[in-house]
This record gives sequence, structure tokens and C-alpha cells, in this order.
Amino acid sequence: MTAVTSGKAAGTMRREKISNANLLMFISICIFVIMYLAGIIIWGGGFRKPQQVFDILNNYAYLIIIGCALTIVMITGGIDISVAGIVALVSMVCVMFLKGKLWPVEGMSDGLRILLAACIAIGIGLLFGAVQGALVAYLDIQPFIITLAGMFFARGMITIVSVEPMQLTVQDEPGILDIIQHRIEIGFLGSLNKKGVMIPARMEIGVVIALVLLVAIAFMLRRSRIGRNFYAVGGNRQSALMLGIDVKKTRFIAHLISGLLAGIAGFVFMMHNVSGNATNATAGEMDAIASSIIGGTLLSGGVGNVIGTFFGVMILATIKLIVTASGLTKPWWQTITSGAMLALFILLQSVVLSRRGKKMTLPSWLKFKKE
Repeated sequence: MTAVTSGKAAGTMRREKISNANLLMFISICIFVIMYLAGIIIWGGGFRKPQQVFDILNNYAYLIIIGCALTIVMITGGIDISVAGIVALVSMVCVMFLKGKLWPVEGMSDGLRILLAACIAIGIGLLFGAVQGALVAYLDIQPFIITLAGMFFARGMITIVSVEPMQLTVQDEPGILDIIQHRIEIGFLGSLNKKGVMIPARMEIGVVIALVLLVAIAFMLRRSRIGRNFYAVGGNRQSALMLGIDVKKTRFIAHLISGLLAGIAGFVFMMHNVSGNATNATAGEMDAIASSIIGGTLLSGGVGNVIGTFFGVMILATIKLIVTASGLTKPWWQTITSGAMLALFILLQSVVLSRRGKKMTLPSWLKFKKE
């Protein structure tokens, strides 16, 4: 009897070996592969060219970064909806600086100007992250309210910096554009044009930045002490306190990193669009939240993976390509399909986790405190 029981326990342990985060991430990867293969088989065209994948990465490198930011905060059981506003503010400030309209310095080399612009972007992100993190962690104000105020503040600051949209042009900044819009050629992933000439795939520098950050954050979450603290705090704050974890400091660091990543994402966005505008990255925070959820991050906290978030971004981008390839050119079709996919993943998470014995609960920032 004991042997049979031990055998059953061992079998259960083997079946439960994969974590919830990894299981949800695996589901996201499978769905992305199925969707993209369907695009290749049914629509063909651009789906059959490797450049299509690189175009997705080029267009959504900034979203990968702020998706990682949201994943970190959501793992701790919080939320940050200011990230897209920070992206827009940073892109405007950096464009103004590179055009010489903001703190003009004569005789500065193009490389140094770009480096200083990157430092400004990081500084703005850290400032937002530090202020919001302090208010959330140490004053225990709801993160939704604080980051909503941060979003409005960032969007409002854009018009103070410049009411008119700004654009980097070849006539004014040829050297700067050559640097920030440089594309890395990948010859072995190229495709033949109509004349039979091999056209190499091209990837922007911003994609490299996004992928490096993705790997670094994935390593931090899984291998570092602060990463494990994020999961502990998001899973159960009281238990985290009993384990000796400084919950307030952990929540502060999560928001600080989120602000830092939003600042970097703003610089990457500027490198891709070379423009500053109050409407930049509109609804980017919603796309980032959707990407995180689709990638397996739970709003209730304690479960999430930035690799899954990466595939969440790829899924949203592929949905838009499929909708366009289907002839549904109206913008609301993309919104409808993205919303349907998000609802499907939330339902899928609920079913999967309930069968594994973990019920989905409301995150702390959506709960009402009883008087």
C-alpha cells in the first residue's frame, strides 16, 4: 500500500513539475507558432519572408520593453499605466535635444549628442519610476491611481516641451539619422526579389536593445534574489514579510525598474520613428498589459515570465497582420480581434489554473478596503 501511494505521489510530482508561469508561456508560444504557420499557409506573401518577423520586431521593439516593465510590476501584484506616456515624453524631449532646440551645445559630435539623449531618456524614466514607486510603496497609495496621474502628467508635459510635432530630418541632422537608423543586415535570412537578387533581412539597433534587456530581465527574475522577491511579494505579501522580505522596498524597486525601462523604450521609439508627438505610443500601456497577460502574467500577481510577454507582443502583431491580410482594413477590426484574443487568454488562464488548483483572484490594487 505504501509503495503504491509513493508511486502515485511521485507521478503527481512529475506531472506538476512545470510551473504555472512556464505552462502559460508554453501555451502562448504554441499559439503564436500556429497563428504564424496559418498565415504562411493561408495568406503566404509577406508571411513567407523572414523580413516579416524582423519588421514586427522593428515596429514593436519599444512595446517589448514596456511589456517587460509591466510584467515586473504585475508579478508584484501592481500595475503601471504611465509607461506609454513616459515613452511619448522621452521621444519628444530626445528629438528636441537632438535638433538643438533644447539645451543647444555648439560643436558637440553626433555620437555624443545621441549618448546624452540616451542619458536624458534614462533620467526621465528613473525620475518617474522613483516618484511613483515611493508613493505606491511607502505611502501605500493604489498603483492604478498613482500611475494614472503619471500618465496624465507625462502627456501634459509633452505639450509644454513643444506644442508642435517635431521630426528629425536628413537636411538638419544627417549624421544623427545615419547612426540611429542604422540597420544590421542578416544575409543568411534574406529573400530573393523578383530579379533573383538576394535581399538581406534588416534589423534595427532598437531590436538589439530590446532583446538584450529581455534576456537580462528573464535572468534577473529567475536567478537573482530581487527577482525571487518580486514573485514572493506578488504571491502573498504577508508570507513575504514572514520570510524577512522588505515588501515596501521590493515594490519600490519594481516601479523604479518599470520607469527605467519606459525611459529606454522611449529612446528606442524615437530611434524608430525619429519624431516627437503628443500622440506617440497612444494606448501603448494597454498593449503592454495585454501582451503580458497573453504571455501568461496574472493580474493577481506571483506568476509571470518576460519570455511569454515577448510572444504576447508577437501574437498581437501577428493578429494585426492577419486581419490586414484578410482584407479587413478598418482599424476597429484589429481592436476587436485583439480584444477577443485577450479575453480568450484570460479564460484560458482561468481554466488552466483552476484545474491545477490555483484560483485567479483580484489584484490588491483592485480590491476595496473595508473600513
